[in-house]
Amino acid sequence: MSPENEIRLELLRSAPLNRWIALSEDESRIVAVGETYGEVSALSDLAGISDPLILKTPEEWAPLSV
Repeated sequence: MSPENEIRLELLRSAPLNRWIALSEDESRIVAVGETYGEVSALSDLAGISDPLILKTPEEWAPLSV
């Protein structure tokens, strides 16, 4: 796995479960967390992030077997 993918994976694992989150443009940090998409979008704007990646985290992470 590439270093960038490892960083992104650890970042997602550290995010609160069952919440909307916004990642910075380079996907290296969480810039907003909230209950709704709209809340996270507004918080991202306030943080000065013009093009965040917004997604909803699952209720729990499923184990991954490769």
